[in-house]
Amino acid sequence: MRVGGGRALLRGELRVPGGAKHGMCLLLGATGVGKTLLVKRLQDVSSRDGKGDLGEPPPTRPTVGTNLTDIVAQRKITIRELGGCMGPIWSSYYGNCHSLLFMMDASDPTQLSASCVQLLGLLSSEQLAEASVLILFNKIDLPCYMAMEEMKSLIRLPDIIACAKQNITTAEISAREGTGLAEVLAWLQATHRANG
Repeated sequence: MRVGGGRALLRGELRVPGGAKHGMCLLLGATGVGKTLLVKRLQDVSSRDGKGDLGEPPPTRPTVGTNLTDIVAQRKITIRELGGCMGPIWSSYYGNCHSLLFMMDASDPTQLSASCVQLLGLLSSEQLAEASVLILFNKIDLPCYMAMEEMKSLIRLPDIIACAKQNITTAEISAREGTGLAEVLAWLQATHRANG
């Protein structure tokens, strides 16, 4: 994982009934990049403390709309997954966002430029100016995946990080195999502890 860029973290809190507080994380990316599987696998990793085999991946369907999932890892973190088809209205959900997981498909070079445009739109939003961002390059278990350095070069990621207001971290993962998910969970814990 690499850290670069930016500014302080968002200070707002999402209030829930009973006065309890917990962090909100947005999970965004194009349709088919593996967002739903990631959330299911993160639940598995958090319940096992990162130990043991995750087994076969659970079945998933493309998200139409929004899914809210709580991950309990030292504190409760709510992940709001938005369907890729909802891209035009993602901005309606930026309020109370402490952190942002943005997922790209490392096995699909044809989707890379569209994902980059989406990422630039997110990073330029004033509502997300203080959110911490983790860019996930998923599907590294597939034989046709591009190396991270190649993807970073194609989308000019070092330039994006240098110009962004946000703290940006990157990671290669396989939601299917579970590779890198313990690190994603650790990033969420550290980010939401800092925002607490």
